[in-house]
Amino acid sequence: MTAETSQTLDRGLRVLKLLADTDHGLTVTELSLRLGVNRTVVYRLLATLEQHSLVRRDLGGRARVGLGVLGLGRQVHPLVREAALPALRALAEDIGATAHLTLVDGADALAVVVVEPTWTDYHVAYRAGFRHPLDRGAAGRAILAARQQPVTDPGYTLTHGELEAGASGAAAPLLGVTGVEGSVGVVMLSDSVPERVGARVVDAAREVAEALR
Repeated sequence: MTAETSQTLDRGLRVLKLLADTDHGLTVTELSLRLGVNRTVVYRLLATLEQHSLVRRDLGGRARVGLGVLGLGRQVHPLVREAALPALRALAEDIGATAHLTLVDGADALAVVVVEPTWTDYHVAYRAGFRHPLDRGAAGRAILAARQQPVTDPGYTLTHGELEAGASGAAAPLLGVTGVEGSVGVVMLSDSVPERVGARVVDAAREVAEALR
């Protein structure tokens, strides 16, 4: 540190870097040890960063990078969309259902990229910006499943009627993308999801994860 730099800002940026380097977040105690400061300082740093949506804390109290970091650069969201579009477009056309990339935003699942199939007579209207609780719908449940099995591949999640009557969903989590929690999935007007869809969604999630690394 020099006379021209801010110790508080330096610590805040170090918090963001530490959180960006972990897939599973860090506790206040873990951050305190890594920064070499007491817990009270960490609480203040996290509270300030949360106000700007740069950090979020899950129900277990672990701090993670917040979606507010996307707003720091206007080109970040277009880059995410650009990276995810090929795999999502192929998924939507192959399955004939609306495909989406969903990321965690606080306690919610937020659809950030949505692609509808071009050849079907009807499909579920699902828009970018749509949000729902993490514990409802395939997209959110897939993310929660990955939290419970952080080391192994949790596969895919199926749901029916949790967000819209008559609609079914399938989703698989993004794995191996540092600092990002999300899932790739499809939603369709059906009483059940065809067997082949689950594996296809897992493949698409893997493709999106590779594009985002």
